[in-house]
Amino acid sequence: MNSIIYFIKKEFLQFKRDPRMFGMILVAPVIQLIFLGLAANLDVDNVKTVIYDTDKSSTSRDFIERFTSSGYFTVVDYADNYDEVTEAIESADAILALVIPSDFEEKINRRETARVQAIFDGSDGNSASVSAGYVQAITAEYSKNILLDFLHRSGSVFTSQPNFNAQIRVWYNPTLKTRNFMVPGIVGLLVTLITLILTSLAIVKEREIGTMEQLIVTPLKPYQMIIGKLVPFMILGFIAVTIVLAAMTWIFDIPVKGSVAFLFFASFLYVLSTLGLGLFVSTISKTQAQAMMVAIFAVMLPMIYLSGFAFPIENMPKVIQYISYIIPLRYFITIIRGVILKGTGFAELWGNVLVLFLMGVAILTMSSLQFRKRLE
Repeated sequence: MNSIIYFIKKEFLQFKRDPRMFGMILVAPVIQLIFLGLAANLDVDNVKTVIYDTDKSSTSRDFIERFTSSGYFTVVDYADNYDEVTEAIESADAILALVIPSDFEEKINRRETARVQAIFDGSDGNSASVSAGYVQAITAEYSKNILLDFLHRSGSVFTSQPNFNAQIRVWYNPTLKTRNFMVPGIVGLLVTLITLILTSLAIVKEREIGTMEQLIVTPLKPYQMIIGKLVPFMILGFIAVTIVLAAMTWIFDIPVKGSVAFLFFASFLYVLSTLGLGLFVSTISKTQAQAMMVAIFAVMLPMIYLSGFAFPIENMPKVIQYISYIIPLRYFITIIRGVILKGTGFAELWGNVLVLFLMGVAILTMSSLQFRKRLE
């Protein structure tokens, strides 16, 4: 036991001699959280719009004013012809082009259906879809007001009719901000980055500078060396989790609604997997550059794409959905978002916790055996 403790102290002394390591652990996660948290936003709050009003009537101006006053649309230009509309869409100066026909006011006054054309830049499907929803809501409200105004002026008597009204309640994220959904996932991403990549790089570095051979000839047993190598990175991983959670609460005002203790327990189980993967990468890599490439392209990117961090797993092909079951980050992100956003605990997430535990033990055991063979 004393040998392991001394070995762990040696690792921390080695960290102390490398100021860049502390920068990557203490400063880099906060900086990455800020940049990723600000960038990971799928909300559409500013729809750049070009207006082509061929009617130029008071009614068309009133209709346009409904868009500008909504707070979601910004008129970037008033076109004089279709060529200018096309140019604005093709150059990405506008997401939406609103074309009002010359008989817009005339048809409304004659109580006929007036058609308005809305052209969207569909290259960004999410922005176009959200913008289309805004347009439909505004036009539906405007049409309803025209009908009510007509009935009022005509003196029509309203009779009671059976109807229903859906009362909408949004739980866990009332403002529907995508940032509140993405930032907890970034926490899991940063834990993966620190424990996986730094573990693989640190062990390969020992081999590159020749100190690994010196460690092999010491009385240390292979399992002691493995524990001494992994425990410091586990501790640093927990420090990073603490820093990132604090930054998430203070910077983005996203508090942890559930048990922090349970969240740290789940983080411990997840770190078993990432440390094991980092250990495995170190056994198949000869240089730090090679370890970095393998860790990022063979491990990190598949985990990001298939974990549900950015893309809903339910929308993936069935084959990809089945593959995602072997991704540890999938279960950890589910736990993180459940604890932080919903306040759920072990009773609701025990299945994910169990899978994380089994995967962590399996990955760490196989990687340790492989690393032990390399040492021997």
